[in-house]
Amino acid sequence: MTASRTASPTAVEAVRRSRTGRGRRRRLVIAALVLLVVAVFAVTLMVGRTVYPPADVVRVILGDDVPGASFTVGRLRLPRAVLAVLAGICFGLGGVTFQTMLRNPLASPDIIGISSGASAAAAFAIVVLALDGAQVSVVAVVAGLGVALAVYLLSYRDGVAGTRLILIGIGIAAMLDSVTAYVLSNAPQWELQEAMRWLTGSLNGSAWDDVVPLLVALAVLGPALLGQARNLAGLQLGDDAASALGVRVERTRILLIVTAVGLIAFATAATGPIAFVAFLAGPVAARVTGPHGSPLVPAALVGALLVLVADLVGQFAFGTRYPVGVVTGALGAPYLIYLIIRTNRTGGSL
Repeated sequence: MTASRTASPTAVEAVRRSRTGRGRRRRLVIAALVLLVVAVFAVTLMVGRTVYPPADVVRVILGDDVPGASFTVGRLRLPRAVLAVLAGICFGLGGVTFQTMLRNPLASPDIIGISSGASAAAAFAIVVLALDGAQVSVVAVVAGLGVALAVYLLSYRDGVAGTRLILIGIGIAAMLDSVTAYVLSNAPQWELQEAMRWLTGSLNGSAWDDVVPLLVALAVLGPALLGQARNLAGLQLGDDAASALGVRVERTRILLIVTAVGLIAFATAATGPIAFVAFLAGPVAARVTGPHGSPLVPAALVGALLVLVADLVGQFAFGTRYPVGVVTGALGAPYLIYLIIRTNRTGGSL
């Protein structure tokens, strides 16, 4: 009895130290990610065919008229960099929400058809309906939400099982990709070029008109999603455990799906479906922060960093400039193959 009484405070202290250490690591990693995003953002504004010193960039941001820099930085580079950060945050938040909620790293909007739905609708709007600009964005957002609803309803049977939703989503994505291919095969050359630029995922031609709708969507849906972080952590334990902890499972799941799909759809409408950012952000964030704590903020920062770095690489690392989606696709495809091989070897299910 005496031994157990003396051991108990020691055990409690060990647990407390462990939690403190995990919390310190998490805060340090988040701070490091913020600094990296700010640093790469600054480099994006300074580097190009003309390199501007930091002082000129700061003056442009503050509203001063700097010959040459006011146009190049203020009109071209700044909206592109801001759009990259916002899109990366949206893709990161949306992707990690699905992966956490369904407890499967393959449960990403890239994989389960949401991005394919927005892409197919955008291709149809550009090629068949001859729409452009904001009209294409509206069609893409509505299609993304519609596909998410269809996948959810088709996979619902006394609740939603992650494996069933993923498999149904993969099937719907394949059908929608076929629709996209058919539409493009019958497209005139000009509409084909415009559709392919959008479908690749690109920040070329970014303007403040593209930034504002995405910023509003993030300002509305982001806090709503972050407010569900505790319930999302409960769902990660399974429906029964989450219900025992007081989580209203179906209500919470629907709210999470609507907010996450909204973020993904608005980001896709602004930049096109930048491949694998939603898929990669969550796992990378989990690796650097550890398995404890909400993954939402780290995944958002990793998503922003991925898009910024990939855009820099696509612009300046090769002799030819590539859209950001080409670079992220090259990064994400090998990880997807590795994940499927690892899942198969460990006997897990998709």
